[in-house]
Amino acid sequence: MTVNDAVRYHGCQNRAWPEQTGGVTMIKAQGGCLCGQLRYEAGNQPSRVTLCHCRFCQRATGGAYLVEPIFDAQDIRVTRGTPKTYAHVSEGSGKEVRIHFCDTCGTKLLLTFERFENVVGVYGGTFDDPNWFDLTPDKSKHIFLGVARRGTVIPPHVNTYTAHAFDRDGTPLTPEVYEKPHVI
Repeated sequence: MTVNDAVRYHGCQNRAWPEQTGGVTMIKAQGGCLCGQLRYEAGNQPSRVTLCHCRFCQRATGGAYLVEPIFDAQDIRVTRGTPKTYAHVSEGSGKEVRIHFCDTCGTKLLLTFERFENVVGVYGGTFDDPNWFDLTPDKSKHIFLGVARRGTVIPPHVNTYTAHAFDRDGTPLTPEVYEKPHVI
């Protein structure tokens, strides 16, 4: 499968959607890479936001964790350019994670998953306004706190997990929820 096929297969390459539904504009936000060669649009709020503290996300972002809004695949589309794809097998799930990035400037924009085929994760900082989506306790979770950077502060009332939120077989795990801010 070529890079273009992979992006099309995973539901985010140059797909059109109606600009308005019931008189309301569907496009909620736009984003792109550093050099501007790649652009994307989100047609809805994310279904949830994962704050991932795993070593993969630390390396991929160069920071303590990844802020990853998760969208239904039909709600994200690439509007300019064709991202390159790097496939990586997750140590946590044993499944493939695909990173879609700009081959000119190297910016990582999107994630697609073998484990969750119908969703697209976005590197949250690549939105033109990275604060546009809601980050609330009821729609977010922190994962891989077992390898989180020392000194990271976890907010209260948010589901947290030492590793993944699911077993390898897909069984949901029980979260830990702190009643006050928790320092790793």
